[in-house]
Amino acid sequence: MVHTFPTFEIDEDKREFRARGCVVKLQPKVFDLLAFLATHRDRVVSKEELLDSLWAGVIVADGSLQRAVSLARSALADAGASDAIRTFSRQGYRLVVEGGAQETEAAGVSRGAAAAPEPDSIAVLAFVDMSPRRDREYFSDGIAEELLNLLAKIPQLRVIARTSSFSFKGKDVPISEIARRLHVAHVLEGSVRWSGSKVRVTAQLIRASDSSHVWSETHDRPLDDIFHVQDEIAGAVVEQLKIRLLGAPPRAVETDSGAFALFLQARQEQRRHSAAGYENALRLLTRVFAIDPDYAPAWDLRGSILVNQAGKSLIPATEGYRKSREATERALAINPEYAPAHGALGWIAMYSARDFAAAARHYERALALAPSDVHLLVEAAGLMVLLGRDERAIAIREFAVSRDPANAFSHTGLGRAYRSAGRHVEALACYRRALALSPGMVGIPSRIGAALLSLNQPKAALAEAEKEPIDVLRLIAVATIRHALGHKAKSDEALREVMTRFGADWACNIARVLAFRGEADRAFEWLEKAVEANDSGLAGIGTEREFDNLRGDKRWLPFLRKIGMSPRHLAAIRFEVDLPK
Repeated sequence: MVHTFPTFEIDEDKREFRARGCVVKLQPKVFDLLAFLATHRDRVVSKEELLDSLWAGVIVADGSLQRAVSLARSALADAGASDAIRTFSRQGYRLVVEGGAQETEAAGVSRGAAAAPEPDSIAVLAFVDMSPRRDREYFSDGIAEELLNLLAKIPQLRVIARTSSFSFKGKDVPISEIARRLHVAHVLEGSVRWSGSKVRVTAQLIRASDSSHVWSETHDRPLDDIFHVQDEIAGAVVEQLKIRLLGAPPRAVETDSGAFALFLQARQEQRRHSAAGYENALRLLTRVFAIDPDYAPAWDLRGSILVNQAGKSLIPATEGYRKSREATERALAINPEYAPAHGALGWIAMYSARDFAAAARHYERALALAPSDVHLLVEAAGLMVLLGRDERAIAIREFAVSRDPANAFSHTGLGRAYRSAGRHVEALACYRRALALSPGMVGIPSRIGAALLSLNQPKAALAEAEKEPIDVLRLIAVATIRHALGHKAKSDEALREVMTRFGADWACNIARVLAFRGEADRAFEWLEKAVEANDSGLAGIGTEREFDNLRGDKRWLPFLRKIGMSPRHLAAIRFEVDLPK
């Protein structure tokens, strides 16, 4: 039997894997894995099934299957299908390829059908701005996002995250195609018209299988009723999908309607991720607080903006983290059960204070309140990576990718988790997928270079790293890769430029390059500078592979103990994350 896909074929009779017409040599177990997944591509195949099929009852190490999957993914990535093998947490793997497959046998040809999406799955698209001057897009987008957030609080409902759902905004893509790409059974779309003190919100729930309207309704209300409108639309979706709630339905957080509009505008400005955008957002929030000083989401947003400003060196780091903590704690004083604020305190504890135990407590509390929040899960997975619990981090981030498949940052985060676990082929595939989703995304070329260097491909690594648009990231990557290539003078030149231009804020990264180059004394000097500057990069040194050359140095463990990041310290931190069912 031959399984034919758009860019590759699996010929079971000849035992050949052909990518774009060329035979690619695979290890026998890797070929068997691909053939088994192709045969059973209509469902998720459990790890136990794969072990029984590939090794026929022989007991093998846990990593054997993971290595086979990693090599299979690498072959598929080279064939232009980098995300074809999907991981389903606690279930197994499935081969999912756009364009489907055709199986050829002696009896004829048959088409394999992809498994249907879960019936209780939905994507909320950006609502269309229908205001008279089309100048209220921040409001129409904000209403759609608030609805998405309400629905995401329902454990029985699989809701695609904002970045992926909104990625189709302004594009002429049929609903059926959007649903196929996001693998959902339903789509909620709509429009908002705000004129004076009146608002009209129209929403339609569409069944993806036949593009039929399951439910549609228009709400003409005073602007002050906008929160009730959100609750009513969310309630209608729950009713139409026949979801049986286990508790009280989620409700929108209410405030003055004018303050709410300013908040949505501030959130839009913050997402520009520019110095001007942050400043505009803070000014808008000042106006929000003048109207309603007890609106918890606005205080949480202020905390997020301040952290971003500190991270981009727009304000002093110490000041930024202090003010961010104050704003976030104000949000929790107003609403102790506001999950995003608990998550924000976890992030601050993790990167500002390197207090991983406190971060774990904050994330556990946040996820107890909002177990399906993809953003919180991604950040919790980041803590797992820093604690050295790579496989758990991978499981969480694979889940996050399934809920936010068009988000380049989701794939980047998964790539980081793979790389921390030494699964560099899979990391490389994730980074390339992120770049395909967001071609101008900064930080990805240097990450691709790092992954290729780990795969012992320094020339290819250098070519990719030199595409990095951010000067400091490019120079750090080039200094590292040039050293691996034996280009000492050019490595020195790049590192010297980093020290001259960015030394005050990038001490830990400079130490990372020096450690990789085997210059232990200078590496420890720069690590001490990083401690003095409270460099957030120190959070990752306990598990990052670039520091491997220092691990045998007698100064290494005392240094880790001094900053509270020794292996014993990390192992003692209790942190568990349960993925949504």
